[in-house]
Amino acid sequence: MTAQDSAIATAPISVRGGTLLSAAGVAAFSLTFPSTAWGLESFGPWSFAALRTVLAALIALGFLLGGRVPVPARRHWGPLAVVAGGTVIGFPLLTTLALGTSSTSHAAVVVGLLPLTTAVYGAVRGHRYPSRTFWYGALAGAAVVIAFAVEQSGGALSTADLYLFGALLVCAAGYAEGGRLAREMPGWQVVGWALTGCLPGAVAGAAVALAHEPVHLTARGGAGLVWVAAGSTFCGLYVWYRGMAAIGVARASQLQLAQPLLTLVWSVLLLGERLSAVAVAAAVAVLVCITVTQRARS
Repeated sequence: MTAQDSAIATAPISVRGGTLLSAAGVAAFSLTFPSTAWGLESFGPWSFAALRTVLAALIALGFLLGGRVPVPARRHWGPLAVVAGGTVIGFPLLTTLALGTSSTSHAAVVVGLLPLTTAVYGAVRGHRYPSRTFWYGALAGAAVVIAFAVEQSGGALSTADLYLFGALLVCAAGYAEGGRLAREMPGWQVVGWALTGCLPGAVAGAAVALAHEPVHLTARGGAGLVWVAAGSTFCGLYVWYRGMAAIGVARASQLQLAQPLLTLVWSVLLLGERLSAVAVAAAVAVLVCITVTQRARS
């Protein structure tokens, strides 16, 4: 990537263009769980999580080197570590472990709380005090998801649910810190440096995991790995940040509300899962709760 290409990548775009980019990011994210389920047909959970990071980090490193992007200032290293720990390591690993025993539709409903948990983390981190309506919506959404998880697991939270709730917490921290950091550097560079910083550990982790987990490579398994690395992890975040910069966080967040419902659709079309009425009702209820919190924030 030349300096001219880098300038084009960060140039202002229209509201319509920003909306299309944000929508493309949401579509990419909605395919993450079905692609992970495909990938687990070929790889063990630890191998898959490590390999997706290795591939995404290599793509990011290529863009950073091609654009001759300088190393971030020391004051940015801490926030970048939070972004890396939450969105590059924590969320992919925990959701991959959860999908080893959970359906994608179940995971989509639970992780549908991500915009809400990110908003809560951002409010606390930024010392802002949202209205009571915001907190009522947040608590109602959390109650819906917990009730759904308990009902689906036969009266108690399963191990997969614990993984998913942990993924919510770490990813919320990563998203919020990444959003704060994106005010000082282009969003794609935030993602790029977070990925690149994880490359050495991911390579070592992949070597260890592949030595202990069998690999049965299939077309679907390979496609799932390539998509979560190139599509969801790098390209999805790239267009998401570009779109968000153009139309603002509030408007982009409204588009992200459709992500859990899109994932439910993909789980039927790509995986042949059968959706229960409870899953659909819970997803819609979470959508309503998050809409309330978004409007309360604005």
